[in-house]
Amino acid sequence: MGTTHTSRTATGWPQLRVADWTATRETLHMWTQIVGKVRLAHAPLLNHWWQVTLYVSPRGLTTSAVPHGTGAFDIEFDFLDHTLHLRTSDGGTRRITLESMPVADFHARVLRALEELDVPTTIQGHPNEIEPAIPFAEDYRHHTYDPRAAQLFWRQLLQANRVLGEFRSAFAGKVSPVHFFWGAMDLACTRFSGRGAPRHPGGAPNCGDWVMVEGYSHELSSCGFWPGGGDEGAFYAYAYPEPDGFADAPVAPSEAFYSPENGQFLLPYETVRSADDPDRTLSRFLHSTYEAAADRAGWDRAALETDPERWEGKTR
Repeated sequence: MGTTHTSRTATGWPQLRVADWTATRETLHMWTQIVGKVRLAHAPLLNHWWQVTLYVSPRGLTTSAVPHGTGAFDIEFDFLDHTLHLRTSDGGTRRITLESMPVADFHARVLRALEELDVPTTIQGHPNEIEPAIPFAEDYRHHTYDPRAAQLFWRQLLQANRVLGEFRSAFAGKVSPVHFFWGAMDLACTRFSGRGAPRHPGGAPNCGDWVMVEGYSHELSSCGFWPGGGDEGAFYAYAYPEPDGFADAPVAPSEAFYSPENGQFLLPYETVRSADDPDRTLSRFLHSTYEAAADRAGWDRAALETDPERWEGKTR
């Protein structure tokens, strides 16, 4: 069935001011990096590092199934019960209560729980894409967990994930899942033209340039949600390589703007949250910024795009 946009979706878009949960956000960022690096240690390499991401779940953020030996395990942040669940395919379980604690303690508890589950894991001991990069085992600076803020953040992700998923469904070419990159702590979905891209120059803090070379190996148009920009976070859209005229392209809604500092279009989260129809407002931003990139870079849109309602009304 097709999706009907309605103003009733406004009730699902929570308000969470960036300034009101900075300490929790910074702690949670480090915790997600630790769990993401566990997945990185066990999952086989996929293009653009898709194997390292987390996914929005009905209760929080999850690794999904990660292979280990002839079985699998998963790790899930449950922001309803405020518990980190670790589960293995042979029935093993461990739980870590999500509460205020230093990153160093969380790091030790996760690795100890994996050891007890017979999933011994060694991860890179410091975070990426931030400065300074305090080693996890030495990080006592970040220690705050506000359960209400964490849950509101997940509910932001839940709404963004849903609309990004609808946007993803209109593309028949190579397109990423809607997934959570713990490096920058953002939810992202990326479309690809099918052509290669110039070598990325790198430059992300505490992150090897080769990481960005892999991530940006092919021409792309990317969009997503970042909880650290603006008053309540921001939706973003960018292209790599950025085609001529992209920054000056007309996009919707009118509150969207191109940020030369960030090299991308931004739309304040609060603009979407407070709109009469939040889904449609965000959808207009996603589609118009993609079209700005694809048209100016000469993508074969006829071959790459599809109608997500192509089977609407059909019966077996």
